[in-house]
Amino acid sequence: MTSNRTTPPKLDYTLVLILFLLFLASCVSIYSAQTTGQYGDNFFLKQIVWYIVGIGIIALVITLDSDQLKKIAWYVYGFGLLMLGFLIVAPESIAPVINGAKAWIRFPVMGQIQPAELVKVFIIITLAKVIDDHHHKHLVKTVKTDFTLLMKILVLTGLPLILIMMQPDLGTGLVFISIMLGMIFISGISWKILAPIFGTGVALASTIFYFVIWHPELLEKYLGVKTYQLGRIYSWLDPYNYQSSTGFQLTRSLLAIGSGETTGKGFGTREVYLPESHSDFIFSIIGEEFGFVGASILISLFFLLIYHITKVGMETKNSFYTYICVGVISMITFHVFQNIGMTIGVLPITGIPLPFISYGGSSLMGNMLAMGLIFSIRYHYKKYMFSSTS
Repeated sequence: MTSNRTTPPKLDYTLVLILFLLFLASCVSIYSAQTTGQYGDNFFLKQIVWYIVGIGIIALVITLDSDQLKKIAWYVYGFGLLMLGFLIVAPESIAPVINGAKAWIRFPVMGQIQPAELVKVFIIITLAKVIDDHHHKHLVKTVKTDFTLLMKILVLTGLPLILIMMQPDLGTGLVFISIMLGMIFISGISWKILAPIFGTGVALASTIFYFVIWHPELLEKYLGVKTYQLGRIYSWLDPYNYQSSTGFQLTRSLLAIGSGETTGKGFGTREVYLPESHSDFIFSIIGEEFGFVGASILISLFFLLIYHITKVGMETKNSFYTYICVGVISMITFHVFQNIGMTIGVLPITGIPLPFISYGGSSLMGNMLAMGLIFSIRYHYKKYMFSSTS
């Protein structure tokens, strides 16, 4: 017996509403952040323009169904590798070094674009295709097939990750790792394979952290790591001892958020000077001006966004779409957790923007591209609304 449930609207209005609320939060925060007088550009208007560009990206991606996305997966992956590779060899007139990283390509009209922000989404599409194709090809799971799939995921993620670390850009590299881990967990690979690998990884990370804290001289002697390169970790653990140098931003961020108390000081009423408050430290502006209440509302919006994408991934009957949802969730969740965590001192500062809120054309284009994929799932959802029951 075939049951035909009511087909939902093609356009995902819930996602439209969430993105619109994030857009308002972004504009309000950036407008207030740029009033400190330390900036010469009007980031508020530029952010509106980038949102318009993002809407255009969504309008383009929403027309692509799963078959079309699979067809272009290898092309966008290859294009992403070319862009990242070009950054390594390009002259500084085209790829300038900003804050110690050669991560941007300068265009005459659009300004500077960070390719890695787009490659994040490209890798999600490619990994989703590879995992889905692998399971369709190997209907019977074995340790060998699971190990083969794991190697595919590691290699596909490792190639762009190596190029990103050559820039170097640790923060973006961590995002790629979070996407990879999310895709590995959802891929169905046996824990007999994953447990030893992740156990070894945790042990290695713990050992490195131990030497960073207690015996940095050994890292300098045997690995060539300079003590000053560990400044961000030391300033994270004890920011007030480094507040005149590497701990300056964190101490000012903690002061700004703490001074906002419960309801904040009010829109435009800021007293704490904080560099880069329109981008990486935009959450500090929200905490100071709107307090715990405003910050909680923003975090709730992100929770609703992640919940909604999770719901979309669980409702679709297309496994390829499910893998895409997991990749997007992994990307956004890590961004939110890392950005807010670094502004309140829970995590080290890595320069990762707050999705949809921080100023930045590249970041916003990447996030809107990811949202275009989610809109596409709903747009073509009608094909999977028929189920057979006996």
